[in-house]
Amino acid sequence: MNITVWNENVHERTEEHVREHYPDGIHGALAAALAGVGSVTTATQEQPSHGLPPEVLDRTDVLTWWGHAAHDEVDDAVVDRVQAAVLGGMGLVVLHSGHFAKIFKRLLGTSCTLRWRNEGERELVWTVAPSHPIAEGVPQPIVIESQEMYGEHFDIPAPDELVFVSSFAGGEVFRGGCCFRRGRGRIFYFSPGDQDYPVYHHPDIRRVIANAVRWAAPVGGRHPVPDASMSPRGWFG
Repeated sequence: MNITVWNENVHERTEEHVREHYPDGIHGALAAALAGVGSVTTATQEQPSHGLPPEVLDRTDVLTWWGHAAHDEVDDAVVDRVQAAVLGGMGLVVLHSGHFAKIFKRLLGTSCTLRWRNEGERELVWTVAPSHPIAEGVPQPIVIESQEMYGEHFDIPAPDELVFVSSFAGGEVFRGGCCFRRGRGRIFYFSPGDQDYPVYHHPDIRRVIANAVRWAAPVGGRHPVPDASMSPRGWFG
C-alpha cells in the first residue's frame, strides 16, 4: 500500500511548544505510526502543488490530511485533484481540525462546523461499533489526558458508519470517528489530535489511524487522477 501523509506544517514552523511535541512535524509522527502499514511518503502545504501533483495522487492508495491554520490557502486546483482521486477510489483519512479543510467540506457538502474549547481536558473515546475493522484491538475507552474539546452539533451528513464517540470533562459528546463513502472512495474522519498536545504519540490513537488507513484502501481498483484541464463532468465519463 502506498500512503501519503499530508500536513499543512504551519504550527511546527512557527510555535516552539508544537515543535517540542513534534520535532519532525505532525506529518513525521503520523508517518512513523504508519510505517508498518505500507510505503509512506509525506507532503506539506509549502511545497509546489502542496506536494500533491497528479503523479503523487496517482500512486497514492490512501491520503491522510491534517490542517488547521491555513485551510483557505489550499489551492482549489489541488482540492479538485484530491476530490477526483477520492471519487476514483483513493482513500482519505481526515484528522482533527481537518474537519474544516476545503476537501472535507467539498466531499461532504456541509459546513462541517462544530463547538470547541481548548482547555486541555480529558477525552474518552468510546467504541460504538466494536466489530468494525477500524476498532480492531482498540481499548474501551481510549483515554487521552489532555486534548481540545470538540462538541456537537457537528454539521456533517449522517455517517455511513459511526465507529467512535468522544466524551469530555465538561459533559460534551462528539461523533469523532465517522465513515463516509463518496464515489469509489472511502473516507474516515477521526477527531483526536490537536497540535498543542502529543496525541499522535498515543499508541491507541496510532492504532486507530493505522486501522483506518487499512480500511480506506481502494477496493476493486481505482481510476487515475484526471488532467487538471479536464472539467469535473468528464472525470469519469
